[in-house]
Amino acid sequence: MPDPTRRTVVCGLLAGLVAPVSLAACSSSTDTPPAAPPASTGGGGTAGGGGTPLAKLADVPVGGGTIVNGGPGKVLLVRPTENEVRGFDPVCPHAGVTVSAPSGSTITCPGHGSVFNASNGDVQKGPATTGLTPVAVKINGDSIVTA
Repeated sequence: MPDPTRRTVVCGLLAGLVAPVSLAACSSSTDTPPAAPPASTGGGGTAGGGGTPLAKLADVPVGGGTIVNGGPGKVLLVRPTENEVRGFDPVCPHAGVTVSAPSGSTITCPGHGSVFNASNGDVQKGPATTGLTPVAVKINGDSIVTA
């Protein structure tokens, strides 16, 4: 058997690294991931757990969003309704480019034009094939914090 070429070795390594990610993206779940549930408003939540502050609720307009630097790194915060916030990793799953803050009901990646639903992070237009990764957040008083 002839010695493998550099191209064969590199392609094999890349396939080995990409396959686990691809399989995870092919899960059969069609529900919204539990990591980004609607947040409650009362300062309730878990006992003693305020979470890491990310932003003031007033800084995220209803129907809009913003990208903040928080405890887990950058977080895209969206506020679909008055009493609901959701968080997403702002890195496009297609090519690793940071997406833009929401405009209307969509989030766009400036890299290759992928479009995501602003309220749930689902991909609406490729080239991305998966949605934005949820980041668990909640409302705590007048702040948005990690959940």
